[in-house]
Amino acid sequence: MLTNLEVVVLAEALGALAGAGGAALVGAVATDGWQLAKRGFAQLFGRGDQSQAAAIEERLERTRAVLEAASSQDERVRLEQQAVWTARLEDLLSDHPEAAEDLHALVEQIAAAKGTNSAGHVVQHAIAFDQSQQVVQGHGQQTNVFGNRGGQA
Repeated sequence: MLTNLEVVVLAEALGALAGAGGAALVGAVATDGWQLAKRGFAQLFGRGDQSQAAAIEERLERTRAVLEAASSQDERVRLEQQAVWTARLEDLLSDHPEAAEDLHALVEQIAAAKGTNSAGHVVQHAIAFDQSQQVVQGHGQQTNVFGNRGGQA
């Protein structure tokens, strides 16, 4: 029998996994990994019932349509859809805790299919003078040089 602390830790872990699943699903919409995600989540929710899996695929396609119709800058829509699917995944894991392993594997498959989302090798040159500031975000190697217009650092 689980202690109260173990139950709380387990519930938190399943909640975090559901959140990762919701993020993976929404993040896969505009990527080459969408078909993998759609098929995987339909199977996960369907639990062997093909009609249930087909109904979930339709829901997933509606989610995709909503996200694609929203402006790429509309973070609110993305977060709403992510919250909806996270809640559905939490319900699924509550009813079927054994699905946690399958969800974890699916999240990892989607992440692997998605890759690093890198634009490849990026070179950026930024110049700032006097009181200006630079903020450069990204990954890879970055070198910042600060100085004034007189050329003295």
